[in-house]
Amino acid sequence: MKKVLPTTLLSLGCAALFPATASALSMSPRPRSNPQPSKFVFKDASGKATSVDVVQSFQPNKIVRPIAAADRQLDPHLMRAATIAEERAHAHSRRQCWHAVKDALLASGVISSRPTTVYAKQAGQELVSNYGFRKLAVSDPYQAPIGSVLVYNASRAAGHVELRTKDGFVSDFRSKTPSRRPLLGVFIKS
Repeated sequence: MKKVLPTTLLSLGCAALFPATASALSMSPRPRSNPQPSKFVFKDASGKATSVDVVQSFQPNKIVRPIAAADRQLDPHLMRAATIAEERAHAHSRRQCWHAVKDALLASGVISSRPTTVYAKQAGQELVSNYGFRKLAVSDPYQAPIGSVLVYNASRAAGHVELRTKDGFVSDFRSKTPSRRPLLGVFIKS
């Protein structure tokens, strides 16, 4: 009995001084004090309390823009021009977008002579007036059909021109996203 009393007192003293260690020694599982919330509550800019769902798992599929559709009314040479430009394109811009698009249009047979305009933002006007292209009523570059020529404006620069491909855009370089410049128009030849 003499040995049990000091051991018991020592155990009780340790439990009083170190309660976390003592609770870890118990064999029963600890109850969850704060279950994971399914909503996240915050105040928006107007001060109103708003809640959103908490993401519980990772979504492995990347969200991408839709693949372009082929328009049967288009000149099939336009799709060939997009393919030629894509084959010749670089990974990064060489600042020769209108030059590369001119070469692709000429090589595919869409146009019979080389356009003479210098700036890319002038491409649409020349294609309509000299080569039989027409402007589509499309304001979203992702809605442009495969092979169409997209012309972008720039206030103090040459602008940008590119061709729509099945899964992106191409000029002197390939890109999955369109130019951030203001879109002047989408041009096709029927």
